[in-house]
Amino acid sequence: MNHVLPDLALMPVIELSGVFVGALSGGLAAVRKQFDIFGILVLAWATGLGGGIMRDVLIGVTPPVGIADWRFIAVACLAGVVMYLFNPRLERARRMILVLDAGALALFCVSGTLKALELGAGAVAAVSAGIITGIGGGVLRDLLTGEVPVVLHQRQLYAVPAVVGAVLTAVLWVLGSLTLFTAGAAVVVVFGLRVAALRFRLQAPGPWTGVSWAHRGARRSGRMVL
Repeated sequence: MNHVLPDLALMPVIELSGVFVGALSGGLAAVRKQFDIFGILVLAWATGLGGGIMRDVLIGVTPPVGIADWRFIAVACLAGVVMYLFNPRLERARRMILVLDAGALALFCVSGTLKALELGAGAVAAVSAGIITGIGGGVLRDLLTGEVPVVLHQRQLYAVPAVVGAVLTAVLWVLGSLTLFTAGAAVVVVFGLRVAALRFRLQAPGPWTGVSWAHRGARRSGRMVL
């Protein structure tokens, strides 16, 4: 079984594209919070590279690529500068940035899973690494801007597509069916799920309401429920 796909998992163009798009969303969040130029660059860097840094720490890559590879740092900072200079136009293009962010999520979760697998992590650990790579930057962005992470409280289908993509990639790897084509298909699946969630406002289930129904039934029967 061929388990080596360096042309996909470690392709700089794929990862750098994801970093740039993720950093754009971080820069946009910083602009909305009225951060100065330094704050914009820091948030762009954290959003674009935060997930990859978490992944590398978890799977034992030292130093993490997000602080060791000048290309990744430069691309994240470039996105911050672009947002600083052109934020009025990019603010109006928010929907496009959301779509690009969906692409970054797809690229990150699949490439993160592949990198962990290639470095010898088990399937479960690789899936976890892929999910963290996909959503980690967004979580850092929200925390640094004083917000509850979107992935936790808005019930958006953000983490769910990342889980699907990471699991699909690991399964293909274990079955020996992971090729450039099937890995690309996994990216498309994640991207499609995220865009569909945005387009049709799909949400994860909220808190179970069984307790409220129990209270209603108790009131109807005259019993008290503590």
